[in-house]
Amino acid sequence: MNLDQLRYIVLLAEELHFARAATKLGLQPPRLSQQVRKLEDELGVQLFERTTREVQITSAGKNFVAEAAQALHHAERAKRVARQTGRGEVGQLSLGFVGSAAHELLPRLLRRFRRNYPNVKLQLRELASTEQIDELLAGSLDVGILHAHEKGVDQDEVVTQEISRDRLVAALSRRHPLAHRDPLPIASLAEESFVLFPRHLGPSLHDNITRLTRAAGFEPQVSQEAVHMHTIIGLVAADIGVSIVPGSMATLRRTDVVFRTLTPQTRSISLHLAWRRGDTSPVVRNFRALSAPRL
Repeated sequence: MNLDQLRYIVLLAEELHFARAATKLGLQPPRLSQQVRKLEDELGVQLFERTTREVQITSAGKNFVAEAAQALHHAERAKRVARQTGRGEVGQLSLGFVGSAAHELLPRLLRRFRRNYPNVKLQLRELASTEQIDELLAGSLDVGILHAHEKGVDQDEVVTQEISRDRLVAALSRRHPLAHRDPLPIASLAEESFVLFPRHLGPSLHDNITRLTRAAGFEPQVSQEAVHMHTIIGLVAADIGVSIVPGSMATLRRTDVVFRTLTPQTRSISLHLAWRRGDTSPVVRNFRALSAPRL
């Protein structure tokens, strides 16, 4: 028994006429009759009663045709799913991202991806850069959006591609005495308490921030650490301290926090897409293609 025989039986049951069914199948009537007889012999039951004038389906034939139609449906679905999976049109993508990507870059990428691949299930997790690297290496994350390529990562295992650039800006409570200054000299923050994230969670971004302050002649006095950018901004709003953050955070448009351009002008910082080297997942391949840098 094969799928072709099932198709023959189902169509013959619809037509109840060997010549018409054979024509639709692109077969000669004797060939169709031979295949039906062969299947009946294999099953040990008669599926159709034939006379010189008509063809009628038996009770066994009706039940068989119902099951055969379902089998054909599942076979077609299996073929379709296999092709969609091979093209990355279905499946699942586990995506990590740093908080500074959540306001502009991530929504833009996700809208583009969802528009092109609506049947891929997304699992989104906000994670620090080093946490993303760890989870990529562990296989629990497929793709990461992080700050630069952390030093010490084996580049034979993780590949990164720059996908966005940003500037660092100062974040201050609207009540802060320096809130009115724009641009804001970096040196004017020398005596301020800072809210920053722990260096081990994002060495590249942390080093960019401290490099700025050191160039201005001071080390930031960190009074409070926080893991996520949203938390850092919330603590700034609560007058716990000031911070230096990626400019994309200014899109929060909070009424209790201001974001100020720093002077001298800061170097741009990079966000990178990261994935495991050799990952053959079509879904990952498609996300990488849609995330290609547009700098």
